[in-house]
Amino acid sequence: MAEIDVEKIRNVAIIAHGGAGKTSLVEAMLFNAGSIDRLGNVQDGTTTTDYEPEEIERKITISSAFAFCDWKGHKTNLIDTPGFINFIEDARSCLRVADGAVVIISAISGVKAETGKVWRYADEFELPRIVFVNKMDRDIANFSRAIGELEKAFAKEAVPIIMPIGSGENFRGVIDLIKMKAYIYQNGKPEESDIPSEILPEAEDYRKKLVEKVAESDDILLEKYLEGGGLTEEEINKGIRECSLTKRFVPVTCGSATRNIGIPHLLDSILLCLPSPFEMARLSSIKGRNPKDKKEVERKPLKTEPFSAYIFKTIADPFAGKLSVFRVYSGVLRADSNVLNTTTSAKERIGQVFYLMGKKQIPAHTLGPGEIGAVAKLKETYTGDTLSDDAHPIIFEKIKFAEPIISYAIAPKSKGDEEKVSVSLSRILEEDPTLRFQRDEETKEMILSGMGQVHIEVAIEKLRRKFGVEVVMKTPKVPYRETIKVLSRAQGKYKKQSGGRGQYGDCWLEIEPLPRAGGYEFVDKIVGGVIPQQYRPAVEKGVIETMKSGILAGYPVIDIKVTLYDGSYHTVDSSEMAFKIAGAMALKKAFMNAKPIILEPIMKVEVITPDDTLGAVIGDLNAKRGKVQGVEPQAGGNQKVISFVPMAEMLTYANQLHSLTSGRGLYSMEFSHYEEVPGHISQKLVTEFEAQKKEKAEEK
Repeated sequence: MAEIDVEKIRNVAIIAHGGAGKTSLVEAMLFNAGSIDRLGNVQDGTTTTDYEPEEIERKITISSAFAFCDWKGHKTNLIDTPGFINFIEDARSCLRVADGAVVIISAISGVKAETGKVWRYADEFELPRIVFVNKMDRDIANFSRAIGELEKAFAKEAVPIIMPIGSGENFRGVIDLIKMKAYIYQNGKPEESDIPSEILPEAEDYRKKLVEKVAESDDILLEKYLEGGGLTEEEINKGIRECSLTKRFVPVTCGSATRNIGIPHLLDSILLCLPSPFEMARLSSIKGRNPKDKKEVERKPLKTEPFSAYIFKTIADPFAGKLSVFRVYSGVLRADSNVLNTTTSAKERIGQVFYLMGKKQIPAHTLGPGEIGAVAKLKETYTGDTLSDDAHPIIFEKIKFAEPIISYAIAPKSKGDEEKVSVSLSRILEEDPTLRFQRDEETKEMILSGMGQVHIEVAIEKLRRKFGVEVVMKTPKVPYRETIKVLSRAQGKYKKQSGGRGQYGDCWLEIEPLPRAGGYEFVDKIVGGVIPQQYRPAVEKGVIETMKSGILAGYPVIDIKVTLYDGSYHTVDSSEMAFKIAGAMALKKAFMNAKPIILEPIMKVEVITPDDTLGAVIGDLNAKRGKVQGVEPQAGGNQKVISFVPMAEMLTYANQLHSLTSGRGLYSMEFSHYEEVPGHISQKLVTEFEAQKKEKAEEK
């Protein structure tokens, strides 16, 4: 492929809530631009950018995919991003390298919670964007309502530059409000005509608003407009571009992705309204830091600048190896060259570089500023790393991903496969930074955490498909804790005679509760040598080991102060082991006499819900023993509910919230503090612990 002028590039992320039609729109754009010769569809699993088996089966985008097309001499790189809440962080990662975004608003369902989330991501990276009102061919589609919702949700003026002709089954084309021409579609091909008389007044109203907004952006144009002079098409185009790039208003287009209506006008709008990498660098300069002196460094999107690129995605392939997807910010990357990973200080050998067209890899010899490409088998390079010229190092700021919100315990179906699970999951984690994997030292479980149940299920499916590892998934154990409510004292005396030398250890402990989160404190108050100094640490060791394994129900003991204040020893039979056992015995006795209780972790939970499901969400949180702290209004007719809820009630909340809000609710949670569990739950936990002890004893 010939070298591309940076000003002829558009890097565009397609963003929206799940089901809005992003993948179908990308497919239609590729088809209209001639990049593909057949229009695939999501239902049949034949689209270019949804190609993973998990995506085809579920009919949703799980991982961002990449494609490109040539439209009127411009290379447009398209990023098809996930909109389903479990995978939406991947969209944020890709917006980091985009220069603009097409936001799809459904003409039926309007603005959803996920739409607000991706809109805020675009705000985070200061991206110009245009809106495509999709599904104009569906029943109850309403163009003006969608625009109204958009303006209300984001407090941003939305100005149509394309409007629909009809809606629902009568949707048959669009009107270009710049040229004031109608385009009637037959079999996906537009034919230019005059605007139908029945919608001419509406078109003229939209056109008037457009011209007014353009005129307001420039004093000279405003003066000309106020004096009664019309604006030329060139002046309108120039004004629209300026207003879009400076985000004074959001240009709006419309159509139907599945019926292939309005797509050429959207492609035109991308060239008109969204910036090239060169213009984006002018709007928001490319900055990083020199890893040596930490000083700020700036790069320009020129071939003559030192090479720099950012790795924003990793694709794990068990056969081809790891595929690193990157954007070049400056200079040129050549195949068969050497670069520096400034994040890890590792030197990497670049073999073949590729453009991506869905799952296809198209070889490229060089990639210049603004281009998006991929390279295989980098050894020490991961998502978020920076590649640069060895002589001119730079590090770009990494994306910080949201923390996982749900965890499941996993175990291999085949015994002895624990190591295989760990190795294979590490490959999956390279691909998806929003997953976490750890071994819980307390419960001895392997814990996989993610953004929702579907997220974890998909990771497990990939584990089986890509690496042949099968695991079972179960709800993880809640990390309960034990503590006491009152002061107590007890003696621990270990005495054993066995013919020869015996064992003797005797100690008295006093235990008292500490404030919540007070931890553990050990005080040695022995006087007069009733227990020699060399045996006292053994008493504490016995105390600590007993606290770790639990006393009442098998959970770690916290928030207590233990004082060693008396005891006795034998000059021959005493030993460290004897005093360790005595310490454990004394703690157990004192603990059970100190009104022991079980504590449960309490999470701070924030739920974003539409107004119409607020009551149901609050009622559900109350039913989960939650304590609602307040409700705060949010953009787009949403409310934020802040509450404290026991972790045990939140383990499967993602699914419940999805059901309560028809998929429109979002939530996040983090650990807050521990509280005493209700009596009936405490009794259940103690009974389960006693049954387990009995079962183990019988096995012996």
